[in-house]
Amino acid sequence: MSKTVSVSSLNKRDTRISIFIIGLMFFIFGFVSWANAILIPYFKIACELTNFQAYLVTFAFYISYFLFSVPASILLKKVGFKKGMMFGFMLMSMGAFIFIPAAYGRTYYIFLFGLFTLGAGLAVLQTAANPYITILGPKERAAQRISIMGICNKAAGILAPLVFAAVILRATDSDLFKNLADMSGADRNAALDELIQRVIGPYFVVGLVLLILGLGILFSPLPEIDTDTESATEAENNSGKTSIFQFPHLILGAVAIFLHTGTQVISIDTIIGYAGSMNIQLMEAKVFPSFTLAATICGYILGIICIPRFISQVNALRVCTSLGLILTLLIVFAKGNVNLLGHSADISIWFVVLLGLANSLVWAGIWPLALDGLGKFTKLGASVLIMGLCGNAIMPLFYGHFADIYDLRTAYWVLFPCYMYLVFYAIKGHQIRKWKLNEN
Repeated sequence: MSKTVSVSSLNKRDTRISIFIIGLMFFIFGFVSWANAILIPYFKIACELTNFQAYLVTFAFYISYFLFSVPASILLKKVGFKKGMMFGFMLMSMGAFIFIPAAYGRTYYIFLFGLFTLGAGLAVLQTAANPYITILGPKERAAQRISIMGICNKAAGILAPLVFAAVILRATDSDLFKNLADMSGADRNAALDELIQRVIGPYFVVGLVLLILGLGILFSPLPEIDTDTESATEAENNSGKTSIFQFPHLILGAVAIFLHTGTQVISIDTIIGYAGSMNIQLMEAKVFPSFTLAATICGYILGIICIPRFISQVNALRVCTSLGLILTLLIVFAKGNVNLLGHSADISIWFVVLLGLANSLVWAGIWPLALDGLGKFTKLGASVLIMGLCGNAIMPLFYGHFADIYDLRTAYWVLFPCYMYLVFYAIKGHQIRKWKLNEN
């Protein structure tokens, strides 16, 4: 393992280079993750799935965060950040290559295994990158740095569905989707085989790029930051603590991450299906995830400008979580057709888009609050927070289940209790340092 250095020893040039490299990684995270927004309706058609089965895409991808985050922290402790990141990229590359045999056999469960492997690699990378950027500078500006990473992530998220849609969809596909039900069994299977095999080229390229990036990160100038040495205050506060579960603000923060990531992926990965319920075809609806992500980027830009100069990161978290609560009610209750940005749709879909703004600074707000004062427990604490990303796996299944039972609009009620908890964490939960509230 490379020699570790303290954050305070890094000069401005080293810090900027490190931020640039981590920003590139967040771009890759976003491109791979948010491609799921187009894969869900695509697999639903090509593999003939129910809503619940289609959202197994997000389940397979994100449940690996729950399973691999703690092993990732052990790996990082053993080999360091750079080698750990390399292993993460290699694992992601393997997952992308699994799409090739899955497409030839049109076997949905092999696709899910490929997505699971991609998610496992991302779990390693996220476990490394998030605490790295959190401690790479003054604590009060952590949300600002994370917002910059968020722009990299969501900018890739805007591009990913559009790029993948451009590569795997054809102008004539609208007619194909309408005529599938009337095709004979052999013709239908041949059309679906041709449709699903379009992912082979894109994912071969993705796998190759990830493989090259894995080797590149190993030889990059990214420094190994020391996260094991505690300050005098941290050492005093953490004396006698032997378990990560002795930090309530961390555990409550992991629950907040679980619910936040669930609400975020629902707002992005369900919006194409929700547009479809308004008779908006996939070829038109494919842009809606990009609208949601663009709203998120607007929130990040506001965060970079305003935090901490005009508003503290904790108050920004309170504003965003409260806005999510309000928008959820508007999605469920507001009705009426509007024409906006060239689309004629029920107004409620634009409140789903605005959830991107509400979600923008929640991740950036939770991380510094949850990792505050962990000292030598920082890497393990980060892995616990990354485990919370399995909310991306679980929450869409709840949405899909209720969408099958009721309808796509009613299913958005699943967001309401999530935002209620996030408001609690923003106001009180992050301040809890002992499990008995009266001992704070």
